[in-house]
Amino acid sequence: MRNLKKLVVGFAVCAAFGAGSAQADIKVGVIVSLTGQAASLGIPANQTIALWPKEIAGQKLELTTLDDASDPTKATLAARKLTSEHNVDILVGPSVTPTALAAMQVAGETKTPMISMSGGGAIVLPQEGVRTWVFKMPPSEEIQLNQIFNSMKKKGEKTLSIVGMNNAYGQVFIDEAAKYAPKAGIKIVSVERFGGTDTSFVSQALKIIAAKPDAVFIAAAGTPAAMPQIELSSRGYKGTQYQTQAVANNDYLRIGGKAIEGTLMTVSPLLVAEQLPDSNIIKPVAMKYVKAVEAKYGPGSRTLFGGQAWDVSLMLEKAIPVALKKAKPGTAEFRVALRDALENIKDLVLTEGVYSMSVKDHNGADARSQVLVEVKDGKWKYIPN
Repeated sequence: MRNLKKLVVGFAVCAAFGAGSAQADIKVGVIVSLTGQAASLGIPANQTIALWPKEIAGQKLELTTLDDASDPTKATLAARKLTSEHNVDILVGPSVTPTALAAMQVAGETKTPMISMSGGGAIVLPQEGVRTWVFKMPPSEEIQLNQIFNSMKKKGEKTLSIVGMNNAYGQVFIDEAAKYAPKAGIKIVSVERFGGTDTSFVSQALKIIAAKPDAVFIAAAGTPAAMPQIELSSRGYKGTQYQTQAVANNDYLRIGGKAIEGTLMTVSPLLVAEQLPDSNIIKPVAMKYVKAVEAKYGPGSRTLFGGQAWDVSLMLEKAIPVALKKAKPGTAEFRVALRDALENIKDLVLTEGVYSMSVKDHNGADARSQVLVEVKDGKWKYIPN
């Protein structure tokens, strides 16, 4: 009987240990656009997530990925499913600003940290309410616009037309450009908008040409952003055209073709890692990712959106060991500890910049997160400062 009791106790201890181990898995809920307008952003991010480490700090990562189909309503449903049914410790994604703003509400309600791979400043500003649980990877609009305005000044360009996609991403750039352009001596002569599913840009193009701007700045995400440039080019516009890094992928190059030759845009250093000077602190980190992703998916498979997903894993590798010292995964205390650990990241070199977070700054990217590139012969050409 004594031996039987020992055996039973032994089984109980093993069962308890096994249950504890299962609970110790760190659950990551991923929301990306695998279909819809933003699929060209979400697919490479999802491919990169497949390269993430299987465990961090001795804890297994349990990933659950859902497609939001580039739709805010579906992003909300995905976030609710991940937080309520899968009990995730952290949300990663979504891919674009409108879907991130939707998922953000759920992250805040459930007090689940969220690292967004979309660019709109409205995701983290102002740092209050639900936004205290949200971080984002792309740098601020101010950093990107300063690069563009500096380029314009060097080229002697003084007037600008702005084209914004008719969503939160486009609007925030329109608002921020109106704030910073006068300080740079740039006059905004017209503002136009278009929808992601629009099939024509004729009327807007005619208005822009009539305004005779020295340059056009387009704030849009994914392949639809090529449409304004194609229309402007077909109507003979010869001024400089600027884009944001939200279009920096091979699909944009393919769809835009000759119409986008000469386009200038601010992008993360990863996109032109080999062209960076060896003194650039970001180059070795970026090249490590380039080698990893190209070994898996072939030459030319890098994208900034994949790079952002890689950088999320580097942030988790930094934050998770700190959070584990305070609480166990699967608990509200761990979610708080993980949020706090992310908030205290300092001088972390990623593929796309150097990041230092704080209570007031849930982006943390500095000016090193952006370089200027030109579309040249269907490729990206680095433009030194």
